[in-house]
Amino acid sequence: MTDSTPPQIVGVIFSAADLKRAVRMRNPPDLFELRLDALVPDLDSVKREIQKLRAPLIITARHPREGGVNQLAPGRRRALLREFLPHAAYVDIELRSGRASAAILKAARAQNIRTIVSFHDFKGTPGAAKLTTIVRTAKSLGADLVKIATTTDTAAQLKTLLDFFEAHRGKMKLAAMGMGRFGRTARLWCARHGSVLNYAHPGTPRVDGQLSVAQWRRALK
Repeated sequence: MTDSTPPQIVGVIFSAADLKRAVRMRNPPDLFELRLDALVPDLDSVKREIQKLRAPLIITARHPREGGVNQLAPGRRRALLREFLPHAAYVDIELRSGRASAAILKAARAQNIRTIVSFHDFKGTPGAAKLTTIVRTAKSLGADLVKIATTTDTAAQLKTLLDFFEAHRGKMKLAAMGMGRFGRTARLWCARHGSVLNYAHPGTPRVDGQLSVAQWRRALK
């Protein structure tokens, strides 16, 4: 992707039901994100079914403090990423796990798999200085793309996120989105102003503000 590439829609596969819906999609999104932390109870089935998907995969095994489920230990999450790396177009690793996962980032680059370094805040939106530090640190880890998702329950939090995105969107590939009361407003604004990845649910929203694939298509016409 380049900065002039139209916004990409990412369908999030969080459950076996999501995976079934994704496989059946005649008009899939640009990418699917495979939430390995949520899908860990049935990995053999997941491996079979992802072969039927009609879009490239982002793989991630989310940290419990950033929305991850099943309370997976760091070593288990890294093992999942290594196991599914051959199926991936992108691998997403949280900033807090970046140093410990340096070998996975290196392996991804060696296989021409793009790297996303992400940050999620389910309590609020950090100030501009911290958000800038997050981007700089992610770039130092070799991120091809930085993803930032923060809670935007107040107008002030929304403004902080949008101002940050406006200031940084031309400097590197950046995906930004809100959650909470103003989550949808933040997501739509960022997508229309260059957020390169925009996450959608295939059936049931997992966070406030998340749009479906169909809603994203209508919004981005």
